[in-house]
Amino acid sequence: MIDYVFHWHVIASNYHLFLEGIWLTIRLSALATFFGLLIGIVGALCKSFRIVPFNYLANAYVEIIRNTPFLVQLFFIFFGISSLGWRMSAAQAALIALTANLGAYATEIVRAGIEAIHKSQIEAGWSLGMSTLQVFRHIILLPALRVVYPALASQFILLLLGSSIVSQISAEELTFKANYLQSRTFRSFEIYFSVTLMYLALSLLFRAVFYSIYSLAFARRR
Repeated sequence: MIDYVFHWHVIASNYHLFLEGIWLTIRLSALATFFGLLIGIVGALCKSFRIVPFNYLANAYVEIIRNTPFLVQLFFIFFGISSLGWRMSAAQAALIALTANLGAYATEIVRAGIEAIHKSQIEAGWSLGMSTLQVFRHIILLPALRVVYPALASQFILLLLGSSIVSQISAEELTFKANYLQSRTFRSFEIYFSVTLMYLALSLLFRAVFYSIYSLAFARRR
């Protein structure tokens, strides 16, 4: 029989620590999602339309990021670059690493969406007298994003969950706060069980947000 006395008051009495960690987790994830998607769009355009020499740079960037561990990338940015004299906070390094990591995966996802657009649709846009911006927005970008949106949304959720790794450089997000509290109270079960539920709630929240964005941006255009 397990002889264990639960002390859930540890969670209740330190709720402010978890709120601080949740807030930073949301901020890092939201900002990295936004900037990572922008990088992905630019990288995908460079690769799809063979924009020399940027397509080679985009290919190298994607291969390096996708074939190295995120933790190594994080350490390189926080410790490696800082050793060269460019000092940054743990939160700043975490944002850069998360953005760079997502950008590589988003590049390939968006590229798949762009290449699914038939060239005849683009030619039809030109023949109708649409401007370059109109063709890019209405015929290339939005339809491409609509096709790959489920894959992008899944990648964004993985980014949210993967943000826990930045606790390794003392970025004070949710996992860092949990580790900090556990090292002082030794209530591992209560703390990590609660944090598991918090990450689950955050994932469901982000999923609901992404579904709402899809409904507003794409569903009405069908």
